[in-house]
Amino acid sequence: MLAKVLSCSVVGLEGTAVEVEVDIYTNSLPSITLVGLPDAAVKESTERVRAALVNSGLLYPRGRVTVNLAPADLRKVGPVYDLPIAVGLLAASGQVPADRLERSLFIGELSLDGTLRHIDGVLPMAHMAQQQGVETVYLPEVDAPEAALVQGIDVIPVPSLSALVTHLRDFDRIPPYVHDRTLQEVDDVAYTVDFADIKGQEHVKRALEVAAAGAHNVLMTGPPGAGKTLMARSLPSILPKLTLEEALDITRIYSVAGQLPPDQPLITHRPFRAPHHTISHAGLVGGGRLPQPGEISLAHRGVLFLDELPEFGPHNLETLRQPLEDRTVTISRAQGSLTFPANFMLVGAMNPCPCGWHGDPQHECTCSPAVVSRYQKRLSGPLLDRIDIHVEVPRVDFEKLSDSRRGEPSRAIRQRVEAARQRQRRRFAPLNNPRLMTNADMGPAEIREFCPVDDAGHSLLRAAMRQLQMSARAYHRTLKLARTIADLAGSERIETVHLAEAIQYRPRWQV
Repeated sequence: MLAKVLSCSVVGLEGTAVEVEVDIYTNSLPSITLVGLPDAAVKESTERVRAALVNSGLLYPRGRVTVNLAPADLRKVGPVYDLPIAVGLLAASGQVPADRLERSLFIGELSLDGTLRHIDGVLPMAHMAQQQGVETVYLPEVDAPEAALVQGIDVIPVPSLSALVTHLRDFDRIPPYVHDRTLQEVDDVAYTVDFADIKGQEHVKRALEVAAAGAHNVLMTGPPGAGKTLMARSLPSILPKLTLEEALDITRIYSVAGQLPPDQPLITHRPFRAPHHTISHAGLVGGGRLPQPGEISLAHRGVLFLDELPEFGPHNLETLRQPLEDRTVTISRAQGSLTFPANFMLVGAMNPCPCGWHGDPQHECTCSPAVVSRYQKRLSGPLLDRIDIHVEVPRVDFEKLSDSRRGEPSRAIRQRVEAARQRQRRRFAPLNNPRLMTNADMGPAEIREFCPVDDAGHSLLRAAMRQLQMSARAYHRTLKLARTIADLAGSERIETVHLAEAIQYRPRWQV
């Protein structure tokens, strides 16, 4: 008898329907054949399914069993097909009614005693089910809160194979999971660092506020112990709260990467990723034999902090150039190409030289001019050109460190940042472009429409381009930065003072 069960595979960040076909030949010697480009984990599912059926008090069908995973040209990866294969065997052998499998999706890994274990990529699978018109999704009990984030489908949390069989036989029904969790406010997130605890560095705090308001890239340069890392780690405390669409996008990435916390089905705060400079190329950008998201995708709609930026490998740094422009990264392999989102804020920190004290008025630098130049040239001109804000972070003197007064708290700064982001969303709303959410996302056409300057501004920009030898990219980035500064000030027009502040964030030296 032939039975068909709908399951799902994840390709990149999208779910793809997979039909599990099970056929049993009762007049043949007992055997099982699995076809449809399965990997090792899928091939091993036959033994897990056999033990799970027997240990659940069910009958393993006798005869020759053929299991086909269609489409046959799509490589099947992981243990997600355990449950649909088991259900297909039960339906083909008449142990569960086949009509109960229609318009239903089955995903899950089986243990030998028949209980279901967690699987990765549940959110894109549930989203695929919604798009395909599937009414019911059967999956492990632990993954039900994640799947229930998708509206319009019934999510059945299955604790074990025996419980699923009694449900399909209408003996003991499993109620659908009801999602009672809402998107938390940013105020509910506990931040480890607050801007009020940072002494001095007022101009750096201002630069980070501008960066947060428009999602601009930042590079902080200064001696050791000046507070670069501390201020970078405090940046999430002033970022605006996530919208539901942003939260679902981030959650989808973490679900596929297997980094979604078990007690948190929905990511409610902006990511902050701080990889070590020894990270591999695949770890940073993404990749592998079966491409997975890298750190730049895990930082989507959040912050990617690269401490000791020149210590990162040149190849790793140069591969950031395309994602910083396109906000996506494409990974090509022999089997095909996958595109992952990578719309992140790059925050870099570096010392001015290997010893760290070049230019410091109180500590003598031991590096020769050639060593300093060689160290700074580890960052190429094209990469530096894509960083909107370059800010010097000097040492903090004793008077400021010993001052017991607290500075402006992150909550107050975040309110100004959120107000600026609201202005940007209202401005871009008529364009109906979901990728255009902040000033940093603007292209040349949007810059021309939303960043006009008066005659005084034109004169200032002309002088800045001549003296700082700014490229066309730097010119456009300066206009976007000035637009953000104007939004923070509540101004509909870009004034000369806004342009002046934006220009001062450009580097005074070009590599």
